[in-house]
Amino acid sequence: MREDYLKPDDEAYSSADKEIEKALRPLSFEDFTGQEKVVENLKIFVQAAKKRSEPLDHVLLHGPPGLGKTTLSHIIANELGSNIKITSGPVLDKAGELAGLLTNLEVGDVLFIDEIHRLNPVVEEYLYSAMEDYKIDIMLDSGPNARSVQIGLNPFTLIGATTRSGLLTAPLRARFGINARLEYYDAKLLTKIVGRSCDILQCSFDPEAAFELARRSRGTPRIANNLLRRTRDFAQIKGNGAITLAISRMALQALNVDTHGLDEMDNRILSTIIDKFKGGPVGLSTIATACGEEAETIEEVYEPFLIMEGFLKRTARGRQATELAYKHLGVIPPSQMNTLFD
Repeated sequence: MREDYLKPDDEAYSSADKEIEKALRPLSFEDFTGQEKVVENLKIFVQAAKKRSEPLDHVLLHGPPGLGKTTLSHIIANELGSNIKITSGPVLDKAGELAGLLTNLEVGDVLFIDEIHRLNPVVEEYLYSAMEDYKIDIMLDSGPNARSVQIGLNPFTLIGATTRSGLLTAPLRARFGINARLEYYDAKLLTKIVGRSCDILQCSFDPEAAFELARRSRGTPRIANNLLRRTRDFAQIKGNGAITLAISRMALQALNVDTHGLDEMDNRILSTIIDKFKGGPVGLSTIATACGEEAETIEEVYEPFLIMEGFLKRTARGRQATELAYKHLGVIPPSQMNTLFD
């Protein structure tokens, strides 16, 4: 299993970690680092909505976990000067719960639904009329006495966040006027984020140490902040409190995070494919059995980063290790091995 500090989602966080995470979040578009095109567009849409004194069009933010979807939703509400109500798709399992949330919204308020792709289909049907006409139809009683009551809602903005935009139904996706995809960050941007977080946490750091943490953070700000907090612990106990390059390398080595940001499980997947299956191609279920992990977990959690970094490739016959994976593990690729006739 992946360690908590390398998980891009925040489900495993303690309450103290969540408070620190909240403190590290930027509160305005100016403080937000990266995603320039998305931020620039959102800034224009927010300013235009404020100028017309209208609620902002509904916004869909999608992309891998830990890139700032929740942070951006808070910034949008903050810039609009509106209240924000937060919920998530799996929590809203009854239409009555959604109706209660929607009827309590004031004019221009923001409703943020995380993991919106996991909404109950019945609840989703209620959202359609709420998003388009600011009305919801509720059925009272049942059988011969059943009747429909229409409730008017205050104009509001729905912000949906999802890591799996492909699982959204077409009718729901079509009702979002603003669609923004967040991309992974490069090491340079992550270094700025680590530097800003160090300032907030009031710990001194070397620029080289910040870059070392940034380049091992799998392109994800949340992981960068996780690693920073753990490195700060090492700096306070093993050093004088300052995060130096030596301290950061010691911490990352202790946390089993290698130079490419791969953890123990990532390396186990690559070594399994190379050592046991001659580099592949090999089926996903076979890899899962050999590694002692669920096939779905490997496909959703580990594989995307390995493919993105060029360590793994998908073929019609299964997963195959690339030359970069051989080089990373210090194994000679079969293409470079001398044969009997060389």
